[in-house]
Amino acid sequence: MPRSEHRISRASISDNALKVLYRLKNAGYGAYLVGGGVRDLSLGREPKDFDVATDATPEEVNDLFRNCRLIGRRFRLAHVHFGREIIEVATFRALQGPPDPDEEPDDDDARLMEDGRILRDNAYGTIEEDALRRDFTVNALYYNIADFSVVDYVGGMADLEQGTLRLIGDPEVRYREDPVRMLRAVRFAAKLGFRIHPESAEPIPRLAGLLADIPAARLFEEVLKLFLGGQGAQTFELLRQHGLFRHLFPATDTALDDDEHGELLGFVARALANTDQRINEDRPVTPAFLFGALIWPAVLAQLPGARLAPDCEPQLLHQAATEAAERQLRTVTIPKRFGVPMREIWHLQPRFERRTPKRAQRLLGHPRFRAAYDFLLLRAESGLADAEVARWWTDFQQGNAEAPPPSTPRRKRRGGRRRRSSGGEGSNDSTGGSDGGST
Repeated sequence: MPRSEHRISRASISDNALKVLYRLKNAGYGAYLVGGGVRDLSLGREPKDFDVATDATPEEVNDLFRNCRLIGRRFRLAHVHFGREIIEVATFRALQGPPDPDEEPDDDDARLMEDGRILRDNAYGTIEEDALRRDFTVNALYYNIADFSVVDYVGGMADLEQGTLRLIGDPEVRYREDPVRMLRAVRFAAKLGFRIHPESAEPIPRLAGLLADIPAARLFEEVLKLFLGGQGAQTFELLRQHGLFRHLFPATDTALDDDEHGELLGFVARALANTDQRINEDRPVTPAFLFGALIWPAVLAQLPGARLAPDCEPQLLHQAATEAAERQLRTVTIPKRFGVPMREIWHLQPRFERRTPKRAQRLLGHPRFRAAYDFLLLRAESGLADAEVARWWTDFQQGNAEAPPPSTPRRKRRGGRRRRSSGGEGSNDSTGGSDGGST
């Protein structure tokens, strides 16, 4: 497509991306802007980043740029650094069948597959082969810096115009190559407001169980992309619609299925909608709050009556929280820097019921108070907590709660006074603060 037939302009491309493109071109290599940058510019959106595709090998790219770093083993890539901006440069990948199953794979094999999954893909080829091995047609568009044309081998421009997300090739084969593509399909559909083509959507519920073969650490990164892109609420609906959410948060999904009155579903939906609002307003969001909200239904499922009663014993909540978190870690890793504050948010919830002036002032000074208070508001809005308690704490912070109501009768302790530990889950860490929530 010549320059006159598309809307991409060099004025909309990062100066650093243009530097990379022109240096590759002037060195005699093919140089193309590719993927999300071309897709978003074609839709009139501002790209988040710019990726480059070339026929130069990673080593040849490295020789051209002093500020280049080669990364990856599964997919060998060149990263060209310009301060905080990184331009990713990938060599055209080849279309190549899986290795001979009777042949012992070598660690240096360019392409390594196992049970239909790609474990390594460093076989280099042509631009057409590279297009055919990409995931979705709308991500397989190439902007050629040599003549400012857009190269489209797979009908990506037509799918952009029709608002369709279509997988390149046989969907079942492509999902088996990398099951994370099912999550990417949902993420892009939510981000772009597109519909997933029926042929690409049909296998997803049948193959969703393949996510069990993906390392939990990789799924953690994918969950962040799914829910911290500003379309988390829509993404959540699509994940449940296509049978994927249960393979990311199995205990939460079971709790939502057992939720007769829809209070738990309303809680998760509100948490994600408020997170979206913060992201779209460029306000900070912590994964600790996100995971805390997504796993909270699983915590409640471990409590008597599947609810957090006002007089709930702290030990019961601690035990329920531990069981829910440990079950979740089998599927999606939650790094300690987020897991510790997540549990603190949960553990502070019963303390909002005890509203004597001394206890209220002490809770107000807790480093995780703001996130826990935001969590309380979501619970109250969803019918999972007393709305009067949430109102009182709002008034208390504004200095309008003149006289707190009578507190819950204090249980007598047996034995001596327990000393509070200075470490563990109650201690502060670098992820917390007075505004750590996502609401």
